[in-house]
Amino acid sequence: MLEKVLSVEMPVGENNVIWKNRHVPRNAGPDLSGLKRLCVVSGIHGDELEGQYVCYELNRILTEHSQHLKGIVDIYPALNPLGIDSIQRGVPRFDLDMNRIFPGNLQGTVTEWAAHQIVEDLKGADFAIDIHASNIFLREIPQVRVNINTADVLVKYAKQLNVDFVWIHQASTVLESTLAYSMNALGVKTLVVEMGVGMRLTVDFCKRLVHGILNLMKNEGMWDGEVPPVKEPIVSADRAVSFINAEKPGLFVPAKLHSSMVEAGDLVGQIVDPFKGEVREECRTPIKGLLFTLREYPIVNVGSLIARILEDA
Repeated sequence: MLEKVLSVEMPVGENNVIWKNRHVPRNAGPDLSGLKRLCVVSGIHGDELEGQYVCYELNRILTEHSQHLKGIVDIYPALNPLGIDSIQRGVPRFDLDMNRIFPGNLQGTVTEWAAHQIVEDLKGADFAIDIHASNIFLREIPQVRVNINTADVLVKYAKQLNVDFVWIHQASTVLESTLAYSMNALGVKTLVVEMGVGMRLTVDFCKRLVHGILNLMKNEGMWDGEVPPVKEPIVSADRAVSFINAEKPGLFVPAKLHSSMVEAGDLVGQIVDPFKGEVREECRTPIKGLLFTLREYPIVNVGSLIARILEDA
């Protein structure tokens, strides 16, 4: 059932509305307090669309097979609907990254107020899954990113989501203003999923995550339908990840496929000069491992991220 989370009146006479679709078991009575609750959120960044397809698939499955549902599932496809409608990463006109203002402020600006209302609506859930794509510049394999301070609690759930990689971030790299940080601080076990590329759909990645969400639900007693087998992910901390950054500007031409295994010294790609017909730089991997991030947008400047490699353990 569609429910309105919040509505903000716009200067042009329209309303900015955030919706959720709530699924409850068929035979549930008015008292839902004894049921586990999962929240699936997406669309914080308007240029990240992979989560839109995940929400579609999950809504479709839960509607068509509602007899298997044993808990509450709230699905929020678009937390930044204006950004999605205008293909902008942040909140339009405010030039603001919505994932930098949580937990919000009831007495703050419109966007801070909206962030507060979202947190209030999510509060009390057992689990939340915050789905992100990469930006338009990089392609990522399906992965869950976890703060090292919450890893003891979250990793066992992250491993159930059918991703390739669980990346445990050091505390110094975690922003306290994100939705995931705020919800974990409130006791809602929140997992951040990153996959694909900005402004595009990677349907295979999305379907894999849907199976992973159903797998988590089944393990938590929230779903008794059939679930395909899920993949056991690699679990790794920051120290096992190497970065390749551009040392020259130009046009990046990849030489390796995304998500392939590479050997130390392998050519990941070249940065070329379209004007002179010259190779400005050869980008080679310093270690053997999994190429889990690869440059998607070809124009690069000095310092642009080219690739990340997970060290082969």
